[in-house]
Parts: sequence; C-alpha cells; structure tokens
Amino acid sequence: MKLFFKPFYRLYRLFSWMRYATGRRLTPAGRLVFVAFLVSALMGVDVENTLAYQGFALLLGLLVVAVFWSLTFRGAFSATRRLPRFATAGQPFDYSVFVKNLTPRVQRDLTLLENFADPRPAFSEWLVVQLAEERRARSFRVNSRRPRQPFRAAEARDALVPSLRPNEAAEARVEVTPLRRGLLRFCGMTLARPDPFGLFRAFVKVPLPQTVLVLPKRYPLPPLALPGARKYQHGGVALASSVGQSDEFVALREYRRGDPLRHIHWRSWAKTGKPIVKEFEDEFFARHALVLDTFAGDPRSEAFEEAVAVAASFACALETQESLLDLLFVESRAYCFTAGRGLAHEDQMLEVLASVRPCAEKRFSTLEHLVLDHAAVVSGCICVLLAWDAPRRSLVQKLEALGVPVMTLVVVEPGTVVDAEAAPRQFRVLEVGKIEAGLATL
Repeated sequence: MKLFFKPFYRLYRLFSWMRYATGRRLTPAGRLVFVAFLVSALMGVDVENTLAYQGFALLLGLLVVAVFWSLTFRGAFSATRRLPRFATAGQPFDYSVFVKNLTPRVQRDLTLLENFADPRPAFSEWLVVQLAEERRARSFRVNSRRPRQPFRAAEARDALVPSLRPNEAAEARVEVTPLRRGLLRFCGMTLARPDPFGLFRAFVKVPLPQTVLVLPKRYPLPPLALPGARKYQHGGVALASSVGQSDEFVALREYRRGDPLRHIHWRSWAKTGKPIVKEFEDEFFARHALVLDTFAGDPRSEAFEEAVAVAASFACALETQESLLDLLFVESRAYCFTAGRGLAHEDQMLEVLASVRPCAEKRFSTLEHLVLDHAAVVSGCICVLLAWDAPRRSLVQKLEALGVPVMTLVVVEPGTVVDAEAAPRQFRVLEVGKIEAGLATL
C-alpha cells in the first residue's frame, strides 16, 4: 500500500509547494494576469480563427519583464520580533516587528511576509490522514467539516513596512491567526518589493527563528456544581497549600502565592527576613478527575481537537483554589497532571493540553486502568470521550459501580449516530460545529 501512495505523496508536496510559492510571489494583479495568460495560451492555439494569441504575447511580455525586474532588487535587513508567550487556536494576535535597513539606499514599497516552518507532514503521517479520509468518505458523512488544508499551522497577513532610509529602523504590525494548537514555529521573514507593474514580488529573506505556544481554544461554560464531596486523602498533598478541614500543625515553609495571611509565622519571618508560613495537615478536600480520550484513528481529527478544547474549557472553568484537578490521558504512556492548591496553575494545565497528541500505540484499556487506579482518591470524574462504544461504556459503568459520580461528554463528527439508551444520567453528545451550544445545556 505504501508503494501505491508514494507517488501521490510526491505530487501533494509538489503542488502544495507550487501553490505556496505562486501565492507569495504573485500579487493579486499578478495572479489575474497569470490566469489570463493561461487562458489566452489555450485559446490562442488556433491563430486563424482567434486573436487570443496577441493577448498571449502581451501578457507573456509583461510577466517576463516583471520577473527580470525583480532580479535587480538588492537589500540587506535585520529584524526583531516581539512575540507574546501564548496564543489561542483560532484567535488572531498581533505583534510588532522592527525592521532595519542595512543598505546605503532608501528602501520603499516593502511588504513583510512571515515564514513558518514547513507544515507538510512526513509520508507516514500523511498516509494515516489519507486512509482516515477514505474511511470517512465510505461512511457517506457528507457533512464532514474536513478543512481544505489540514496541515496548515497559521495564517499571517502581509504587513506594510514604512520607507526606510539608510540604517533606519521602522515598526511593522503583523497579525497572525493560529489554526491549530501546539508549537507555532517561525523560521524567519521575507521582505518583498513588487516590480513597477505590480505583478511579481522580489524577495529578501531574513532568518529569525522563534516559537509561540498555541493553547487550545476554550468554550464558555455555565456555572457548574460538580457532584462529589470532600474525600479523605491519606497524608494530604505534601506540596499543596492547606485549605482543608484539618488544622493540625505539621511544619514551617516559605510563603507561596495564595497562602492565607493568618498562617504567617511572624517570628520566623523576623529571623529569616522572608515570609514564612505554617503548614497544616490537610486530609479532606475535593479532588476531580478530567479524563481525556486520546484514542483517535485520525491524527488530524476535528473531533479530537474539539475534545481537547472541551477539556481545556473545564480546566479553566473549574475552581481549583479549594480543590485539585487531575488531568488523565494516554500518549506513549499514561499521564496524570494535577493542578490547584499550590501545585500548578491554569496556564500550566493549558500548556499540557496544547501538546497532547492522539495515541496510536496503546489500547483504550490503558486509559481505563489509569482512571480506575485513580478512582479511590477523586470526588468526581469528567470523561471527555471520542465515541460511545463498549470499552468506553464499560469504563463509565465501573466508575459508577465504585461510587464515583461521572459526567460523560462524547465528542463526535457531524452525522454520527450515538446510541444513548444505556447512557448514564449526566451524559451529553457534543457534535463538531455545535460544541458551544451543547456545553451551554450542561
């Protein structure tokens, strides 16, 4: 099968490169002229019955002059970006770029284009996506929301650069819209100048590698009262701040953000010169598990991306000052990340979710074992699943049999039929494209 798809992969890389290159090199007017040139070339074959060959010659001359004029562009520039630390998938952000002219000539009519890392996947990943697309086509789901370019990482608007005198720097504002969560890699930037006809751009590239972490998008959630009361935690959480029902003194430690002022040990502060607080044994508090299903057959599945967004929405909405939130998922191995009560903050949980990838090496039973081993210490569980099949129903039933309240959310592609007859009480099906409306009914 790999030998059959290999030529198609090479064609994909060739045509994607051609589309990318022509889209950057040709201005909107240049693209119009190029299309007219191709049409006149097809129509001008019959020189006896049409005059299209005359237009073909004129348009060819314009394009040749524009290309050769661009070869005369010489420039040297330096640039500095001021990027934010985080961005959010689907939400545009802007930043400043300071461009300096290192030539002895005035540089005018410059446009700044951002260069991102090549988003085209390796053959193995491309093949998995194509096979998943074929399975989706055979299932007759005509409402699938498959994007036209599933591997594209971001879109950037062209930014105009003011005229630069020799050794002068100017600021340009760039707007970028990240299309997917994860690490957005900048390779450099390109300074472009059009020819006098405004058809073809000449390029000068400036290497400037940088990165921005794109967090998953989040949806607003209604006020939630998750089931489950405080539970006994053997020994408490060693590093968590004390907000529980027990007030037995254990030790002294340095002050951490969020510690109540009433726990400050003033004598120790006077001796050490820095704030010291009393730590208490805290063995009764609420602890919730957020279970993310990563077992998706398609690494670029929209349902999986929406499931991550739903998990991120709960990670931001749940109050973790008075409780703990455990994020459970499986990639190459099982992971459990805990936030709240001085252990980690919301941003750190979102950073973890920004890097989650579908699991192709393990079975769903791996996640089941992880969750069931963790069930004894949690007050409640939120399961964000990608299907409602036998293994997933079994997990929810086992949690309920252990007395753990469960909220089950199943994220599916449009048109997917879910059998909800044997569903638990707190059960919702969230369809891609209607996620926000579905969450609003919780």
